[in-house]
Amino acid sequence: MARILAIDYGQKRVGIAATDENIIIATPLITLPAAQTIDWVVNYIKTEQVGTIVVGKAVDMKGNASDASRFIEPFVNRLRNALKDKNIEIVRMDERFTSVMARQALIEAGVSNKVRKDKGIVDKVSATIILQSYMQMLTNRNR
Repeated sequence: MARILAIDYGQKRVGIAATDENIIIATPLITLPAAQTIDWVVNYIKTEQVGTIVVGKAVDMKGNASDASRFIEPFVNRLRNALKDKNIEIVRMDERFTSVMARQALIEAGVSNKVRKDKGIVDKVSATIILQSYMQMLTNRNR
């Protein structure tokens, strides 16, 4: 089976998570500078079979596009263009509260305050939460 990749895109940093080959477990992979994201994804899919990429969709409490959308939408368009000859679906998933949930998950896991202040760790965990939400949505849809 093909993996699912998730991207929590930010202006400066991007968190990335992926499933295993059987699409059972979501795991944080890497945090990298935003400018390197598309090249990293293109290189990743050269060695790993990816069927879907889930990109966080920045929306406000009413479900409307938030201010962050003005940075995310152009990225998604560039990603689609970079992958246009690949058979990879790009889907969007609500990312509201993922950073808050990531910080809470790190607290519950007993991660030290010093490590929790590393925004790169939070970005990777946020991407993992986006991916888990997408996997849950697929599970619910298939019931």
